[in-house]
Amino acid sequence: MVDIATRVYNHAFKIDPIVRSLIDTDFYKLLMCQSVHRNRPDTTVTFSLINRTKSVPLAKLIDEGELREQLDHVRSLSLTRGESTWLRGNTFYGKRQMFSPAFMEWFEALRLPPYHLERKGDQYELTFEGKWPEVMLWEIPALAILMELRSRAVLAAMGKFELEVLYARAMTRLWEKIERLRPIEGLRIADFGSRRRHSFLWQDWCVQAMIEGLGEAFVGTSNCRIAMRRDIEAIGTNAHELPMVYSALAETDEDLAKAPYRVLADWHEEHSGNLRIILPDTYGTEGFLKRAPDWLAGWTGIRIDSGDPATGAETAIRWWKERGEDPTQKLVIFSDGLDVEKIEELQARFSGKVRVSFGWGTLLTNDFRGLTPGDTLAPFSLVCKAVAAEGRPTVKLSDNPLKAMGPADQIARYKRVFGVGEQEAIDVIV
Repeated sequence: MVDIATRVYNHAFKIDPIVRSLIDTDFYKLLMCQSVHRNRPDTTVTFSLINRTKSVPLAKLIDEGELREQLDHVRSLSLTRGESTWLRGNTFYGKRQMFSPAFMEWFEALRLPPYHLERKGDQYELTFEGKWPEVMLWEIPALAILMELRSRAVLAAMGKFELEVLYARAMTRLWEKIERLRPIEGLRIADFGSRRRHSFLWQDWCVQAMIEGLGEAFVGTSNCRIAMRRDIEAIGTNAHELPMVYSALAETDEDLAKAPYRVLADWHEEHSGNLRIILPDTYGTEGFLKRAPDWLAGWTGIRIDSGDPATGAETAIRWWKERGEDPTQKLVIFSDGLDVEKIEELQARFSGKVRVSFGWGTLLTNDFRGLTPGDTLAPFSLVCKAVAAEGRPTVKLSDNPLKAMGPADQIARYKRVFGVGEQEAIDVIV
């Protein structure tokens, strides 16, 4: 077991890499990357860092030179022989050779493309532009770097004993959460915390604690590097990025309305079983399900990632029943802003109605709330999203208007095309 406090205290040498592997990323990014590499390899896309928590002045906290060193280090990485062997030969979701030889040859030769970094007031403008399969792989490393550099900036002022106590308190907090989760009958939970983790070492510690504390109830991690190191399942399906880019490329309102289903038609050709999970909220869950083709009702389940989670699950149950499907055989994955109380509540409410699963993110891998003066290590909402495709802006509406993104005129257009009316604003936890 790594002595995290000592490692943090010794972060005095020039560069201690935050990201040490191209597979220190979420599994769904690699699945989507293979799909994009196959279907849209030449599409030019722009990703941009978006700090939703303006009260956290990243450019004041993080030295620009350190940030550039970490980003440049990521650009020097390539797959190791062991990582390539794991991806080529491992079984994922019950399938051997999940990744095709053509994709693996491309991935093994990949170096991430250049970035653009500029300070704008108290924030950084960080963007990545290029071929979609290449730039999309910047998302998780970029977020991990910013989140951990912010953590390091706060921790740098602490002494060794102060750090020991801080991590002891954080470890105790997580273990108390695990003890509360342990008695829940039928619990299935995975680590989804790569993108806004406190640090890589801390995420790895959290995963080890979940393995020991929850046993078979802990079904895996979204982080490929940790999954490989700890010999556990790599978990993940697809994300909002796919419909956002497909929709931005649509020429007409009619094409726009069909774009989210074209994404899933492409996915349907490649994957089966538990990889056939619908993420319906990009442009509003109600409208998406209402217009969905019948073949989607036969998919394995749905992931609920915004809005009120109980409302989302009830909406999915009604939809399945209307389409002649048995909801008790369907999988509902809750993945938005989860902590122990919400997990307990949702499991109790939907157990027996559907197959319930949880993707536990930031409040698993970055819950340092209240552990430092001024709450300087509290998690905050940082995202890296596709903001343009072939020069056209992308849009995300979500089931929570506070998560919407895109130009105002395009948001209005998308709401009209997808029939999105008034939405309830729900505080974005992380």
